[in-house]
Amino acid sequence: MPAQDNQRPLGESFRASLNLLGTRRFGIFWVATLLSNMGTWAQLVAEPWLLLTIGASSFLLGVDAFAAGAPVFILTLLGGILADRRDRRRIITLFQSIQMLCPATLVVLLLTGMVQAWMVIALSLVVGITDALSMPSFQSIVPSIVARDQIAPALALNASQFNLSRILGPAVAGALMSAVGAVGCFALNAASYIPFIGVALWILPRRGALVAARDRSDRPQLLAGIRTIARDTMLRDALLTVFLSSLLCGPLITFAPVLVKLSFERDVGSFSLAVASFGIGGLLGAVGLLGIDPRQDRWPLCSGFAAAFGAVVALTALDPWFWALPVLLMLAGFAMAVSNTCGNTLLQATAPERLRGRTVSLYMLAMRGGHSLGGLLTGASVHVLGVRSALLINGVLAVALQISIRRRWLGAAG
Repeated sequence: MPAQDNQRPLGESFRASLNLLGTRRFGIFWVATLLSNMGTWAQLVAEPWLLLTIGASSFLLGVDAFAAGAPVFILTLLGGILADRRDRRRIITLFQSIQMLCPATLVVLLLTGMVQAWMVIALSLVVGITDALSMPSFQSIVPSIVARDQIAPALALNASQFNLSRILGPAVAGALMSAVGAVGCFALNAASYIPFIGVALWILPRRGALVAARDRSDRPQLLAGIRTIARDTMLRDALLTVFLSSLLCGPLITFAPVLVKLSFERDVGSFSLAVASFGIGGLLGAVGLLGIDPRQDRWPLCSGFAAAFGAVVALTALDPWFWALPVLLMLAGFAMAVSNTCGNTLLQATAPERLRGRTVSLYMLAMRGGHSLGGLLTGASVHVLGVRSALLINGVLAVALQISIRRRWLGAAG
């Protein structure tokens, strides 16, 4: 027979990817994480709307986003070291339990009529701290429960779960806010932590014996993963691409409630529709990646869709019609899901198991840190220039920088 192209047919790759959902460990983990993320997205819809309702400014929305993400800059590398050198079950249980208390506290504050903007922001900071310390352990779960050649489709399935929660969470939030108010969303989020913590305890092996057996002389190697990635042009550019995309394009969702409430003069139902549209796009992007052969190079997709994300942000800033906003947000979600998932796959598929936590922490630093810093900076520009001008500048700058990175990489590859 003549030589065959080593790329799998799309249908075969798609079926092989979906088979992972039928496995006991990955399937149960996928469902538990979906429920947890639904609660998170319900709160992410309710929280900025609550802040606007109690009189917070657009700048304070940016401060709230910054408080939730800023600890990533300081603590995420420590979280990566913890993921590699400590029992991930204990890390997740401890920090996720603390995090669960934050929406529960908001429920009490709302029921007693004591809630104020600074309280919401302070609780966001606690969430940010616990996220920074626990997310590398959480992100390391998928590669630890599937074979190395299944990491790409497993991460794509995980991204599809996350984006499905972006659809279901806002839809549930809209119904709860119409029926009982924001308190229902915070209560749902608090409850959603319970199944995830239980599954994490079941699915992850104990690592105490392994950690105890490690020699202290290994400590100088704690930053080995960072040095390895810094020397790899493709991986370094993948991290830079994710960071710039989060910094300049991530604020689109942070300030979507400002667009909906102040620019289009719509209600929380319209905001829920807008956020759900972003999730639909992300889900379509993640599902589309399931049809791509795991052996295919992810860098062109990571780079190209990051530039497309910037273009959509600029178009959203210029959009005068509310009916076009859900369409644009759907395109934005698609572009972000493809770009970030491909960047994450590049990093995790390359990293050795002993350095995976630190590798994930670098990805988290680029994605979450960029988003938090972008929220703060864009919040300041929104306060001065208005939401449309601020987003337009972000989008144009994102496109220019992503094209520059892509050209530099193509030149080096050539």
